[in-house]
Amino acid sequence: MAAFSDYLEGAVLDATLRNTSYTSPSTVYLALFTSDPTDAGSGTECSGTNYARQSVAFSRTNAVASNSSAIEFPTAGNSWGTITHFGVLDASSSGNLLYHGALTASKSITTGDIFRVPSGDLDITLA
Repeated sequence: MAAFSDYLEGAVLDATLRNTSYTSPSTVYLALFTSDPTDAGSGTECSGTNYARQSVAFSRTNAVASNSSAIEFPTAGNSWGTITHFGVLDASSSGNLLYHGALTASKSITTGDIFRVPSGDLDITLA
């Protein structure tokens, strides 16, 4: 289950209750974290040889948005650490955290590993 970031909570409240415009990003990116990014975006993003955020497209059914195609990170050139969380951000580097959540199971990424998210496995749910 994913949570809104503080940034996105503020943007949605301002847009819906204060008539302040919000421009959604044209592309969003999946980032991997070795610690919980929290609503504040304070976690530790993965790093290592060949690591880069990956663009992701979503489809939506009712209150659930899911990745519409598989997401594949490049082959790790060294250890990226143990991935415990994910984040969806509005930029390929820096930018604003939009959503975050814990992986169902932690995954240690070592040299030669490829981290994949099958189509439909990354769900953002509003309840």
